[in-house]
Amino acid sequence: MSFRVLGLAPALFEDYFSMTDVELAQHDALRVVADDPRMPCRVSLGHAPVGSELILVNYEHQPTSTPYRSRHAIYVCGSSREAFDAVDVVPEVIATRLVSIRAFDARHMMIDADVVEGTDAAEVFARLLSNPAADYLHVHNAKRGCYSARVERA
Repeated sequence: MSFRVLGLAPALFEDYFSMTDVELAQHDALRVVADDPRMPCRVSLGHAPVGSELILVNYEHQPTSTPYRSRHAIYVCGSSREAFDAVDVVPEVIATRLVSIRAFDARHMMIDADVVEGTDAAEVFARLLSNPAADYLHVHNAKRGCYSARVERA
């Protein structure tokens, strides 16, 4: 089964990059400089170039009024201008990590989940999306719990 992986829209984060550090703190956010080649951007779903500006922000990736409502810290790179959007492609920030993949139904209730090496993510996406009750998937980094991306049927 074909799948579509979606990064977050850059417009959601544009204002953060013009804020002062004090203003960022008022929004539970922090400006950082990428000092590790594996710092993930949730817009591009790539690794931020070392030396680039990122915002670490608390993002509500599951905003629905269910027991699964959820938010967590994510990084967004200032140079990311376009959201990742590809069919049958596992982006590098997923492929290079141990990930938790969670299936949700149309009522935003979790109906299945798995933890796999990112290199095996495509197989799990296909398996979970083959369930007719699955509406979409959320991918998280398994170790730190950070939201990574949304996956839908292509």
